Amino acid sequence: MFDPLLIGIIFLLAGFIQGMTGFGSALVAIPLLSLFLDIKSAVPLCMLNSLVITTFLSLKMRKHLDRKKLIPLCLAAVPGIIIGSTLLKLVSSTVIRISMGILIVAYSLYSLFSTPKPRKLHKAWSYVAGFSSGAIGAAFSAGGPPTIIYTTLNGWNKDEIKATLSGFFLFNAYLTASVHAVSGLTTLEVFSFFMVSAPFVLLGTVIGSICYGRIPHNLYLQLIFTFLVLMGIMMIIT
Repeated sequence: MFDPLLIGIIFLLAGFIQGMTGFGSALVAIPLLSLFLDIKSAVPLCMLNSLVITTFLSLKMRKHLDRKKLIPLCLAAVPGIIIGSTLLKLVSSTVIRISMGILIVAYSLYSLFSTPKPRKLHKAWSYVAGFSSGAIGAAFSAGGPPTIIYTTLNGWNKDEIKATLSGFFLFNAYLTASVHAVSGLTTLEVFSFFMVSAPFVLLGTVIGSICYGRIPHNLYLQLIFTFLVLMGIMMIIT
């Protein structure tokens, strides 16, 4: 058991990151939480806090939301979430933690060093991205990478990207949290941690949203992904 204030600080930072960029809260919170909590508690805790973040951001970005972009992602996420939740319940915590660390390092390095050209992707890729994000999100509470890559490759402006990500993560968070609750992953202990951390994550999200657009976006992403590489390595070797 650790200081509840530490949970709050972790989610304050996580909320700020996602409020600023539209994604990344779990990629920040999971490595830090895994130093104190079992990964099978950290994942549902992050998903509950994601409800707070994505609800706020979706309401804030709603005028930029395009249902035609969002619906295919959400439909494909449903079977992915079911598979990912089953994986979380059956697979050992060590395997999940190391896999999560590898995922974070790989995606962060990709984001730091690649500059993919925008293109018009076939609609089928939205279903691939949605399914993959649903499965990874339910298992690791960090299903962003496939959908983030998909949205950035389409050449949408930053408001369209952030609105689509926020709407998709909102759908994902509510569905995944429900599956976690039904499957018994969301325990009373996890819920008590959530009640402590929710005000912190909301505050962080609000501050991050205020900063959104005021500071060079590319610079922030570079700093975030450099930090995440270090966090991913820490998860792998801890």
